[in-house]
Amino acid sequence: MITRNIKLGANELRLLFTLEEENRSVFSISDAKRILKTSTPSVWNVVYRLKKKGRIEEIEKGKYLLIPARAGYEGSWSEVPYLIVPSIIDVYYIGFWTALNYWGMTEQVPNVVFVATTQRKRDLDYGETRFEFVTLTKKRFFGTVEEKAARGTFNISSREKTIVDCMLYPKYCGGLDEAIKGVWNARNELDFVKLLEYSERLGVSVVTRRVCYALELLGLAEGICPEKTLSDFMGYMWLDPLGPKKVLEYSKKYGLIINRTKDELTGWMRY
Repeated sequence: MITRNIKLGANELRLLFTLEEENRSVFSISDAKRILKTSTPSVWNVVYRLKKKGRIEEIEKGKYLLIPARAGYEGSWSEVPYLIVPSIIDVYYIGFWTALNYWGMTEQVPNVVFVATTQRKRDLDYGETRFEFVTLTKKRFFGTVEEKAARGTFNISSREKTIVDCMLYPKYCGGLDEAIKGVWNARNELDFVKLLEYSERLGVSVVTRRVCYALELLGLAEGICPEKTLSDFMGYMWLDPLGPKKVLEYSKKYGLIINRTKDELTGWMRY
């Protein structure tokens, strides 16, 4: 535990006060050099001392999180994880299971912050939080909104894009069950026309099939999903890619191999 009698040097105070004035939560070594206007070894020395005194924490090599003085010296402090992301990657949006939770579409609180990006980025751990980066093609990178937080803004997938992404990659949202539950929980906020448009825009036909199957399962498909024939789908595909490779039945309407029962997919309704 850090005690209150720890003193800060002039350069340490200068760096901290300037960062506070600039309302920065995250800074880099380049920022520190700009503020301190001193030699590189001196800058690294200041950063090292601030880390030892618990006033900053390292996110990844060369990037640090400022712990404001107003947080006090007792206990630990950390910025909203969403606000860290813009400082470690340029093109991104918070998505998948993390976005499901943010929009109130699931009560599950993942211990991972899922980040969609068009860049390749290695996953990283910061404190008890893990950041996992999911690389998408530019064509599939759309449907974001900007949200505000106490100390900044961050990009996150809209409700509709969140569902579409989860139908594409159920493994990043806790499974197909969570994606279907998300549709039900957000049924009063979702734009179903946009949901279908987004699923088709993605360019992966199985996503539209899963979306329409889920809407029908929940009694929400009327007037939304167009009537199609099996010939429109180019063969059957698995309903749940994470489920058992066991055929329960075939859906000619959606061109899906059903490998999960309706009770399994809606078991959350019993709680």
